[in-house]
Amino acid sequence: MASGDTKLSICSDALILLGASPLSSFSEGTDAAQICDRIYDDLKDSIISAYPWSWSIKKVQLARLTETPVSEWKYLYQLPGDTLAGVKAVFNSSNPGIRPISHGWEIIGSKLQTNEEDIWVDYQFAPGESLLPTYFVQLLKYAMASEIAEAVTDQLTKAEYFERKAYGTPSENRRGGYMRVAMNIDGGSKSVERIEDFPLIAVRG
Repeated sequence: MASGDTKLSICSDALILLGASPLSSFSEGTDAAQICDRIYDDLKDSIISAYPWSWSIKKVQLARLTETPVSEWKYLYQLPGDTLAGVKAVFNSSNPGIRPISHGWEIIGSKLQTNEEDIWVDYQFAPGESLLPTYFVQLLKYAMASEIAEAVTDQLTKAEYFERKAYGTPSENRRGGYMRVAMNIDGGSKSVERIEDFPLIAVRG
């Protein structure tokens, strides 16, 4: 983990990549400080949301609310306040080896509705900078440089250069460049998922 990194240090490094001066603080009164302060948080969240990074997933049991849903469901559960990109999986038990349930629930707004009496979810959140892996911090620096390049340097070519550096060419749909490197590194820390049950395969057999 990149324990020494902060929002300020990442933005400063992005400015250095562009040949500009680093920031002393976001309140220093410069255009660069205001631009970075406004853009960074949304950019960070959007890049985290674009891929199920292993370090951005939490598993929690949801609290059942006392109110009754105005729908076909019996129970209402509150989603966590730090949910970033919706839930990735829903479970009705915490027993070892339990599989996610693919139906029998519905999310409306910030609440999950279901007939299940207990609910656990895997969901995505945005960790603080001190908990981000080094490879993701590097991706953030390239992405920030791409976002702020034209405003800071008045050079569109620099913006295009760092966009390719961060995401690759347009044909790669933002899955190339250092984004691909970061995803490959992160993927190496995940277990390989096996298809244990699939009805179509069973029928053909």
